[in-house]
Amino acid sequence: MEFSIKPGSPDKQRSGCIVVGVFEGGKLSAAAQALDKAAKHYLSDIIARGDMSGKAATTLLLHNVPNTQSERVLLLGLGKGTEFDAKRFLEAIRAALRAVQATGARDAVLYLNEIPVAQRDNSWCMTQAVLAAHETTYRFDRLKSKPEKNIHGLNKIQFGLIDGKQAASLKTVLAQAEAIAQGMKLAKDLGNLPGNICTPSYLAAQAQTLAKTHKSIKTTVLEEKDMHKLGMGSLLSVTRGSHEPAKLITLEYRGGNKKQKPIVLVGKGITFDSGGISLKPGADMDEMKYDMCGAASVLGTLQAVAEMGLPVNVVGIIPTCENMPSGTATKPGDVVTSMSGQTIEILNTDAEGRLILCDALTFAGKFEPDTVVDIATLTGACVIALGHVASGLFSNQDGLARELLAAGEQVHDRAWQLPLWDDYQSLLDSNFADMQNIGGRAGGTITAACFLSRFTKDYRWAHLDIAGTAWKSGKEKGATGRPVPLLAQYLINRAQSGK
Repeated sequence: MEFSIKPGSPDKQRSGCIVVGVFEGGKLSAAAQALDKAAKHYLSDIIARGDMSGKAATTLLLHNVPNTQSERVLLLGLGKGTEFDAKRFLEAIRAALRAVQATGARDAVLYLNEIPVAQRDNSWCMTQAVLAAHETTYRFDRLKSKPEKNIHGLNKIQFGLIDGKQAASLKTVLAQAEAIAQGMKLAKDLGNLPGNICTPSYLAAQAQTLAKTHKSIKTTVLEEKDMHKLGMGSLLSVTRGSHEPAKLITLEYRGGNKKQKPIVLVGKGITFDSGGISLKPGADMDEMKYDMCGAASVLGTLQAVAEMGLPVNVVGIIPTCENMPSGTATKPGDVVTSMSGQTIEILNTDAEGRLILCDALTFAGKFEPDTVVDIATLTGACVIALGHVASGLFSNQDGLARELLAAGEQVHDRAWQLPLWDDYQSLLDSNFADMQNIGGRAGGTITAACFLSRFTKDYRWAHLDIAGTAWKSGKEKGATGRPVPLLAQYLINRAQSGK
């Protein structure tokens, strides 16, 4: 998909389709008014006859509109002007894109950026339009013997601006949005691949390919023997039941000055999670290929950062392996020693994500980080708590939590902060080791974060539990690419602040 900004009046635009807005009651947006004036009230006459109500996310396709250069005009219902907020904008833009894609138009001009959206600006609208365009055109059919052919493929979108004063500043926003969208696509593609293809070795190869494509990225892959030398007994306990070798992947992006401490992103990379000896139920177990979406989001974010050329230093760390049952698999009750020297009693082998993350978080300390953020499809309890709308957020510094929450709100990839109080820590007490890897049914998302917090006392740290947001189930099953937008926006903000 190609994107650009096109200043000028809508009646002068040569395009396969022009999209303009109509509010309930027949009120036309500024672009629709300009088009209606050129067409001698053609649009307002149609609305007066009742063909377009302006109801939210409805569309009406017109051909041969007088005195216009476009092949088609799409009227897009925006609902009530007083209620036109972020949610309704997103519903409208998706409806418009679906309607345009159903036509033979190969290019379109969207005049939606200048429609006032409550508490949002033009930059937000443009970013969301780009992300929505990629979302509605995304297909994962590479594994089908006969992929569906897209006969009419919309391949070019222009953002029309009646007032072109903002065009220059919006070009940067557009470039950043495209980079984020491409990062999301990489994360989706990796998440949607099955476990027999997307193995730990495959993820390592993808990280190495990323380094070859972007010279600003350096990739290092540690093997199991290297992890043994580092004392990563917790991570290695998870991979014991699998024939697939574990990998510890490090990607270093150096866009800032040499003295600038890096921001470290740590992504959980369980490429398939059977639960191990604590075997999961068979129903929907296929979705456990998505247990590496934290790792996928780190790769997607690093790609976006490299494409944007942000002046920051970022390190991505991906601990990756399978969690499988076998005669050599870790058993409930086993005690292992983590890289930090702390011992862990493993009461449930299906609580494996925290076991690989804790060693990766200790490893992150070697980079003397400014900030560490880990991303993991960690607990089903988070899905129960927050559903599929918001990611769970924990942090040992409220200032960092606020920065991440603000970035999520900014790009509409939202998170919600949950408590990380010491009151919960005692639930991890063990009779036989320094801690146990589960804290019981109550507050499962919180006790998982409390477990990780024991390995992050030397730096600013946040944890994102994306179990409810990394993929969709049911008819629309597939990876979402979240939280690449949140992470990318956080890094953009850090680059702009100069911190």
